[in-house]
Amino acid sequence: MTRRMDAIIWKALRSIRGTMLTAALAVLLGVFAAPAGAADTPLGPGDALKISVFGNPDLSLETKISEDGNITFPLLGPVKLAGLSTADAEKKISGMLTGGGFLKKAEVNISVTDLQSQQVSVLGEVVKPGRYPVDGKRSVTDMLAMAGGVGPEGGDIATVVRIRDGKTTKQTVNLGEMVRSADMSGNLDLVNGDMIYVERAPKFYIYGEVQHPGAFRLERNMTVVQALSVGGGLTPRGTERGLRVKRRDADGKQVMIDVKGDTVLKPDDVVYVKESFF
Repeated sequence: MTRRMDAIIWKALRSIRGTMLTAALAVLLGVFAAPAGAADTPLGPGDALKISVFGNPDLSLETKISEDGNITFPLLGPVKLAGLSTADAEKKISGMLTGGGFLKKAEVNISVTDLQSQQVSVLGEVVKPGRYPVDGKRSVTDMLAMAGGVGPEGGDIATVVRIRDGKTTKQTVNLGEMVRSADMSGNLDLVNGDMIYVERAPKFYIYGEVQHPGAFRLERNMTVVQALSVGGGLTPRGTERGLRVKRRDADGKQVMIDVKGDTVLKPDDVVYVKESFF
């Protein structure tokens, strides 16, 4: 997916809110995942290759790169391809065939049928968690698209773990904010060994005199009144007077606080609706 296409998608979605945002994000990740070429991706152990030499069908070969980085090619024997791009691997085999006097001219074509050496892990609340090939330049949204997009229980936050120069770093990507702002600066480029973890969407809980007590998805800037609506509204015995929320303080201890209808809820808040005595 190109940066330009990313920006178009996010700009189109700026007005979307709530669960619609996550659903739209999941759909668009799947629809707009453009394939990235593998020509510049270094080959490595486990990669499956299909090799052909124009005009010489006897030299056609389907093989895998061994753990030591080699393949065994007709007439040539072991050929080390690990670390080379596809184009460089083609040139190497072509040069060995002509340099060894086997052919006057060798037009070699290599296609990667299974890229095992360059993969990124996509875990957490995605439709299809697993390991996916990094065939060319790939971003966070590209890899999420390959995993089917954010799942129904997924939130807007993705944690990206990367290893660069022997150092492991962790960075948080707010997918929802990218949609709202059309700012793609956080859409990180990924390489082999990186990992994406999509967090579960935050929830709130509501009980007492509401029609449908239980746990529900906490939307961005959701107020107590909105939470009451999600819970189906008050029962005939319920009252909005004296609403209370059980919330964890800075020390992790649960405390009960009095709230109003316009109070903004936090993750894991527990809303309690009292019974009216009048």
